[in-house]
Order: sequence, then C-alpha cells, then structure tokens
Amino acid sequence: MPSVELSAGPIDFEDTGGDGPVLVLLHGVPMDGRLWRRAMAHLGGFRVIRPTLPLGGHRRPMHRDADLSQRGMARILGDFLDALDLHDVTLVLNDWGGGQFLINDDRTDRIARLALVACEAFDNYPPKAARPLAVLSKVPLLFTATLQLFRLESFRQMGAGYGGMSVDKDYHLYDDLVHGWFAPALTDKAIRRDFMKFAGSAPGREELLELAEGQRKFTKPVLVVWADQDTMMPAEHGPRLAAHYPDARLEIVKDSSTLVPIDQPELLAGLLREFALGGRGSVDPVGEEARDQ
Repeated sequence: MPSVELSAGPIDFEDTGGDGPVLVLLHGVPMDGRLWRRAMAHLGGFRVIRPTLPLGGHRRPMHRDADLSQRGMARILGDFLDALDLHDVTLVLNDWGGGQFLINDDRTDRIARLALVACEAFDNYPPKAARPLAVLSKVPLLFTATLQLFRLESFRQMGAGYGGMSVDKDYHLYDDLVHGWFAPALTDKAIRRDFMKFAGSAPGREELLELAEGQRKFTKPVLVVWADQDTMMPAEHGPRLAAHYPDARLEIVKDSSTLVPIDQPELLAGLLREFALGGRGSVDPVGEEARDQ
C-alpha cells in the first residue's frame, strides 16, 4: 500500500490511479478505506483515493507531537490533499464529519465538491453512542480495558453500537471489518495512544455550533446523503445540512443505517457518480480498477 509522509506522520492510502475525475473517500472511527469495498465495483472510470486517517484503525502510529484533535485531523486531511497535489476533488465523508473543518481553515481550494454521507455535523461530535469512549479516553487504563470488549463478536454487533451502524445482515462480511478496524488499537500501544488522543478531542457544543456557522461560507456544490435507519446521526441533520450550505441538495437513502457504503453501495455510487461529474458527461463505469476490495 502506498504511503505519504506528512508532518504529523505517515498516511497510508489506496489509489486506483488513472486520469479520471478524483474521488477521495473517507471513513469513520476507527475505520479505514475498506468501508468502501462494496462500492468500488461501481466507481470505474474515476480515480478513487482512499486514505487511512489516524482515527484508530490505522496501522502505523503518528508522531508523538501530532495534533490529532478534530481540527488537527482535518488539517492532516488537507496536508494529504496537498502532498498528492490533487485538484478538482470530490471529497466524500461518511461517519466522521470533521472534513468540514477544512472550510473553517480556508483550505478548500483543492475541493470542488463535498458529499456528506450520514456523517457528524453541527454539535454531534461525537455521536451519542460514542461518547463513553470519549470520556474513557481521559483514563488510559479504562479506555484500554473497554477496547478489550471489541474482541467479542456479541459486543461488536450490539445494536446500540457498531452493530447498529449497518442494517446488512451478512455479518460474515460486516463483522470481519469491525474486528479488523479495532485490531490495531487492541494490539499496538502507539496506535491506541493515537486513538485516545482523537477520541477525547471534540470541541464543546458552543464551539462546534460556531464552527458550523462558519462553514456556511462554502459555496461549492454539496450533496447530502442521509440514511433512513441511522442510529448515529440525527434524522433532522440531513435536511438541516441541505439548508445550511448555499448550494446543496438532499438525498434520503432507504434501507440503510450510517454505513451507507455497506448497506446501499450501488445506489450511493450512482449518486456520487452523478454528483462528481456535475453535468460534464460520463465516464466508463466498468474498468480495471472497478473491483470489490
């Protein structure tokens, strides 16, 4: 897997290559680019880049002094786009919504379009179900002990937690992802340190709402995709985001929870294809890079 060295540390990524329109697909906590593996078969013709941000599912630790706060993570994302010298990017967020903080830092020159797919917004950082981990991150021994529970499939699949983030019932596919996402923090002390730094980093409610207000200045196209059975992101946040950004539209996806790339990969890929092309014609949906990873 290729990697780029940033001031904060190494960022691994997958890149289909090619000269097609650029899609940068992001993931949640503590996930990685495999979140999108079902959708990849429907995104041929695009250059699809899937970085693994240091949200706890990464496999190489960041530097000890790296800023892994919510806004720091957005700056790492901005540095990643700079390092690969990407232009006219369609940036796609799912679960983690902190990519929106790039707007507050005036670092959207490389971003042509923003897709917000069932992600954190406004004061929902982190979502209610994830707040216990944020509290526990202040006590490393308790955080570490709690992580051990994710070794159990029954705990991973609890409806109030990660099990509720997908309505897909093929847990042999989904649970292997959850198990793999938590494995780095379970086995590597330095990764666990990074995870804890991020988990407890969310600003307070007033600051979050102030930051959200500042994001209204993003006038480029925004696609809001919200799931009808989401357990993490409030249902009202979809329409609210669509009204929040000056040039935004809302799509409600049925039979899906937070992880829309798992629950409705073909439908989501179709929405992203249409959005990314922005009326510029079409690209071949089947290509060498269109594979299920």
